[in-house]
Amino acid sequence: MDKAEEQTPPKLALKPQEGGDIRSRWEWVEPMVWTERMLAALETGVEGGKWYRLIDKVWAEGNLNRALEKVIENGGSAGIDRQSARELGRHREKEIGDLQRELREQNYRPQAVRRAWIEKPGSKEKRPLGIPAVRDRIVQGALRHVIEPIFERDFAPRSYGFRPGRGCKEALRRVEELLKSGHGWVVDADLKSYFDTIPQDRLMERIRRKIADGRVLTLIEAMLRAGVMDSAKGWQPTESGTPQGSVISPLLSNIYLDPLDWLMADSGYEMVRYADDFILLCESESHAQAVLETVREWVTKEGLTLHPEKTRIVEASQPGGVRLPGLPLRARHEMAAQEEHGPAQRHDTDENRARPGTQHGGDMPGHQSDPWRLV
Repeated sequence: MDKAEEQTPPKLALKPQEGGDIRSRWEWVEPMVWTERMLAALETGVEGGKWYRLIDKVWAEGNLNRALEKVIENGGSAGIDRQSARELGRHREKEIGDLQRELREQNYRPQAVRRAWIEKPGSKEKRPLGIPAVRDRIVQGALRHVIEPIFERDFAPRSYGFRPGRGCKEALRRVEELLKSGHGWVVDADLKSYFDTIPQDRLMERIRRKIADGRVLTLIEAMLRAGVMDSAKGWQPTESGTPQGSVISPLLSNIYLDPLDWLMADSGYEMVRYADDFILLCESESHAQAVLETVREWVTKEGLTLHPEKTRIVEASQPGGVRLPGLPLRARHEMAAQEEHGPAQRHDTDENRARPGTQHGGDMPGHQSDPWRLV
């Protein structure tokens, strides 16, 4: 474990509150999973800081059905089994019953993720996109319903991607505030192949700090190690990373970077992060250089890599200055869509959930969905 993490106590992004309706404070959670009693425990904290006996909530029929509804609404492409969401929905009762039995009897095995390659905006490169089988998206969605509030409670406030009630506009607004306050030197950081290189063992360590249900942990590990099926290379193991495109991947990616968020906050550094894209805004060039060195040390210790060509220090007032990589364009699309149609209410596609810079949770009140459809 990294020394900095050992010394950093748990933080509360959402402080326990007294009075008012607890449901209104957690309006985005699934009520069939999170009872008011559980929400009260979430706000006040559970003994030892770890949650036990969660697997029964994952396989609960109502939770699986709700996850299926979202998958059907999202549409998207089929996985390696070529079964569409609507086709599975026609046999809803049987499919949910099968999944429930497999999870209960510990016979559930996620299939390999189908790998597709999509154009990378502004580049000749292509980005790998993972497309899980529909039944696996259902299980991942049901799992996310259960564990996301546990981690969201303590996430640092300056990350904006894949989170309820946050999005491109909020991130850009914060950047603008910092620029106006004199933070004109910017560390523009780029994590090289972040989603593909997250060390799975260290990721699981972070998850175990809050989740103590062994069957839930085993389920997450099975999802991480299901492998990918590439049309050109065939089946390949996934010994690192979280496949882009999986429903659970955005949450896992935020879990891994949350200690960096808190390290920057505790050190007094102004960081704005949107998934794996982040910038740090400083008052001087020397301050920016010191911040970059701190980030580089943390990234290296945690098994990640800063892109040597894309990571840079810039002065915001110069031509081509401050930018949150890829974010302004996404924000313009998002804002334009909201101006034309009002706040987005649809569910994001599962593909959009894990593409860096898109939001998951368009199905949740307060989320802003990316209007692009990828596959």
